[in-house]
Parts: sequence; C-alpha cells; structure tokens
Amino acid sequence: MAVLSRADTFIVDVPTIRPHVLAMATMHGQSMVIVRLTDADGVEGLGEGTTIGGLSYGEESPESIKSAIDTYIVPVLETCDIAQVGATMAKVAKCVRGNHFAKCAVETALLDMAGKRLGVPVSELIGGGRVRDSLPVAWTLASGDTARDIAEGEAMLEARRHRIFKLKIGKRDVRDDVAHVGAICKALGDRASVRVDVNQNWTEAQAKLGMAMLADVGCDLVEQPIAGDDVAAMARLSTTQAVPLMADEALHGPRSALRIAAANAAGVFALKIAQSGGLFATAEVAAIGAAAGIGLYGGTMLEGSVGTIASAHVFATLPELAWGTELFGPLLQTEEILTEPLGYADFSLAVPTGPGLGIALDEDKVAFFRRDRSAPTLHPVNAGA
Repeated sequence: MAVLSRADTFIVDVPTIRPHVLAMATMHGQSMVIVRLTDADGVEGLGEGTTIGGLSYGEESPESIKSAIDTYIVPVLETCDIAQVGATMAKVAKCVRGNHFAKCAVETALLDMAGKRLGVPVSELIGGGRVRDSLPVAWTLASGDTARDIAEGEAMLEARRHRIFKLKIGKRDVRDDVAHVGAICKALGDRASVRVDVNQNWTEAQAKLGMAMLADVGCDLVEQPIAGDDVAAMARLSTTQAVPLMADEALHGPRSALRIAAANAAGVFALKIAQSGGLFATAEVAAIGAAAGIGLYGGTMLEGSVGTIASAHVFATLPELAWGTELFGPLLQTEEILTEPLGYADFSLAVPTGPGLGIALDEDKVAFFRRDRSAPTLHPVNAGA
C-alpha cells in the first residue's frame, strides 16, 4: 500500500514572451499551480493545474485550484492507497464536486508516481499505451497585429518549429477579423494550416457570417465560435457551414462529449486534460469522438511544462489525431522550470520515454518564481514530514 506522506502545492508566476491577446483577456504571464506528492517510500509525483486569465476563462482560478487541493482533496488522499490511481480518483470524485482543474493536477501527480514505481512512462498506463513518440504542435498568433503575426509565422516556419497556426479573434468586427485572417492565410499560403479561435465571443448570426467568410479566405478550422452551452446553435452551424467547427469550452468531460456527438454539434473535439477532469477522462472523450467520426485535436490551457507533457502522454495514445496538437504553452513563457526543457523540433514535440512523466523540476527556478517563495505551502497534517 502506498501512503501519502507529504503534499506540497504552490503557485508559480512566469512572464510570457509577449502579450497574448484572447477574446476575454490579454495575458502578460501565466500562473500555474504545481502539485508535488510524496509517498512514504519517497516516490514523488508532479501535477499542474493551470487556467487562463484568472477567472476570465472559466470557473476555476489558480487560487481556487490550490485551495481545493489543500483543503478538500489532500485529506481524501490520506485515506487511500495512492498506488491505486483509479480507485483514489473515484473516491475524490465522490467527495469533491466539479473542480476539474484541481482533480486533473492531482491525478497527474498520482500517475507520475505510478509510472515511476513501475518504471514505465505515463502513456503506458492509459488505454492501450502510446502509439506515437512525437506530436505535431501548433502555435498561436495572438498579437492582433496582422504584419506582426505574419512575421512571427514566417519565423516559426523558417525555424521549423510550427507549421500549424491558430489566430485568436472575436474582439473586433467580424469583417475586420476575417480580413486579418485572410491576409495571414494569403501570406503563409500552402506552407501552413491556419485556424481561428473565437473563444465563444460571437452570436450565432455573427458565427454564420464569419464562418462562411473564413471558409472563403482559406481558414481550415473555427474553434468554439459561440457559447459552449448552446449545443443546438452549434449543431446548426456545424451542419450548414463548410469550415469545421471545433468544440472547446463546450467540452467538460465524457457526458458533454456524448451530448455534442449525439447532436452532431461539432466536427472536431479540442481535447484538454484540465477541462475534462484528468487524463483518464480525456481518453474517454477522445474515444467518444473517434466512435462518432469526430476529428481530434490536442488542446491546451497554456499549461507550463508539467501540464503540457501530461497532455502529451495522453495524446500519444490516440490512434487518430488528424488535427495535431497545441502544446506550445512552455514556449510562450520566458523561463523553463524543468531541469531539461521539453523537446521541440521539426514542427513537433517529443514525448519523454522515462518513467512517469519523464521530467524533473529545476528547484532554483521554482524557488524564484514561487508566489509564496518565503513560505512553502505544505499540507498542515504533513508539515515537517
């Protein structure tokens, strides 16, 4: 039986390399909740809970993720054999409602521990194991300035880092946004795939107009153009527009995936481990999408390296991943908090082959960026363990 001996949760605040403009917020940094669990044998597991723009994106923030883990989830872990990840998370689910981001961070740490105990990568603990060792990675062009975005896209192509680009739109008039996208599509041509993310900022009428115009200028995909809870409107758009609609904020785990699939409300699923509530749940969402003939895309909450590589381990197990992934979060940050940076090369991200997640924290960098750098946060019951 594996017994939890120590739980350390803390927030790190890392600046971004440039302002990252979304429909609901402009990011100048990323705040990540890092979870570090240690069992009685000294085996350590890492997890991450990260959202976008505090509470501007969803119902959880870095502060609420940390509080939920410290106050409600860790006491449950102390009653479990944490080597049994499925059983442990089932008990957590019974005791804690919602809080998908917090649960995902904890499940990731437990899987990291399990992989280390068994000497296998996390990807081998999910489904039938990995089927790929690298993943194509998109880059988001989110300055809002057309010339700057074109120059950035050209630089990424030249460096062979990205050839899939997503544009954040929805703050301007629909026609102005389409003109911006069209100029970038024309400049990059057939050397790249260009997609857009509206982050729910259009009405159905705006989405009908915008999606038709985007198809004409060469846009390949439109992510969550309208409110995620309006499945009926998503279905109308998905069945009448030429450019595929990708569900993102509409997806909150397997049940929502089933509703969207049944309504024919999306042509693509954006898989996100945090929104789904964990790695296991994400695999279920992917299975539902695949069974319904829905394309799969590996999404991101702009996580740092811990959450990014946890996502990569899940996505590496998917037989079909037609739309690639968006696991560029660490590249948006000015500093890396791992001892060895993740492997980005030839338009792809390499999935580690070492035990667990296959990563380790750089303790000096973590100490520098910790929000509570003068007072580490240990669970009270285990402080001093």
